[in-house]
Amino acid sequence: MGELITRFLSLCKRITKTDIVKVFSFTAMSTLVKMLTGLISVKVVATIIGPIGVALVGQLNNFSSIIMTISSGGINSGIIKYIAGYKNDKDKITSLLSTALRITVICSLVVGIMLIAFHQYLSKCIMLSSEYGYVFIIFGFTVLLHALNMMLTSIINGFKEFRKYVKINIANSFIGLLFTLSLVLTWNLKGALISVVTYQSIMFFVALWMIRKLPWLSWNYFREKLSLLITKKFFKYTLMTITIAITLPVSQMLLRGYVISDVSPMEAGWWEAMNRISNMYLMVITSSLSVYYLPRMSELKDTIELRHEIIKCYKVIIPLLVVGFTFVFLLENGLFVCFLLQIFFRCRICFYGN
Repeated sequence: MGELITRFLSLCKRITKTDIVKVFSFTAMSTLVKMLTGLISVKVVATIIGPIGVALVGQLNNFSSIIMTISSGGINSGIIKYIAGYKNDKDKITSLLSTALRITVICSLVVGIMLIAFHQYLSKCIMLSSEYGYVFIIFGFTVLLHALNMMLTSIINGFKEFRKYVKINIANSFIGLLFTLSLVLTWNLKGALISVVTYQSIMFFVALWMIRKLPWLSWNYFREKLSLLITKKFFKYTLMTITIAITLPVSQMLLRGYVISDVSPMEAGWWEAMNRISNMYLMVITSSLSVYYLPRMSELKDTIELRHEIIKCYKVIIPLLVVGFTFVFLLENGLFVCFLLQIFFRCRICFYGN
């Protein structure tokens, strides 16, 4: 029995030292902070602007996620992949970063102009009213900073700067909470909508300051001209990324729009609140995979190493998924929570007495 326990502890020790577990622990911490700040934000915002306002914010969130993907050219996955694969080749990295910057700037400027030009139409189409055109004008002026922020985080991920990546995400959560609450408390629904299209632009400057000492953050790495060869490589990811980024938000927007028009804006707000809660706990797994897997797979060239990495990932992920989903399922039942509380108090009495 003692030998079995020793082997189990040794296995746990080896697992905890692997990169994937370290990344999971880092990203889980970031995700938990995001969940906490998100729940606080949803609760306060919903109290002030009501379920109808939450539904409108959800519409704008879905639309902004589509716009952000288009404004970056859909190349962020390509940035992570190629930087992870060529991170030891300075010439390649310089060409990659220079081309990525120029694609991002060009695409975001075109998208920004379109947002400003068609703000009234977008307000009627997305928000189901013509009174929110000012939101799309503001978005048009800030979309470049949003796209640059996404490009920076992709570069950090590609270089496998996991600690920096997590710190930026945690800062993003806290700043987003404070920024959103300050605007909502000042301008109610108008402030909530403006925060959706502006707070990521604030995060660009925060992220820039947090990574200011990294060696690649120099104009020398971004000064080359646009490379057509690298552009073709990047655009292999564009169609795939944009398709994925559009399908889910569009389906949610159509469903939410149907609920608003055919059921009630109140019910749409409740649906949006539950949808956010569902997205939050799933992020613990999905964010860890996106941070770890793409740069890691880009580094591997040998088929045997690739197979070994996939098996290792399954050994870690599947037990975590089983435990996590079982825990969520059990917590759904209030009796299980009461049972846990009874065990806690009984153990406390056994150790400390009455």
